[in-house]
Amino acid sequence: MPADKTVEMALSELRAAVGSLENAVDARIERQRENRDVDGEVRRVHADRARLAQELDQSQFRANRLEEVNREVSRRLVTAMETIRAVLDR
Repeated sequence: MPADKTVEMALSELRAAVGSLENAVDARIERQRENRDVDGEVRRVHADRARLAQELDQSQFRANRLEEVNREVSRRLVTAMETIRAVLDR
């Protein structure tokens, strides 16, 4: 084999290898970019979850407080009705 052909073949193989390496690097960069996007989305989901959990806790507290107030109002109404009946019965 002539030396020119061997050098040309080696250069051709080198170009192919460099092309493959560039493709691999591009693919790696794209995967890293996608991973950053996914990581950002996961952080946003966790922040939303924490916010929603806090809102749920606050809503539950308000619901419990309203339930207590409702019981107190009901108790007072019963007392008022009993007082009115007692006055009317006299």
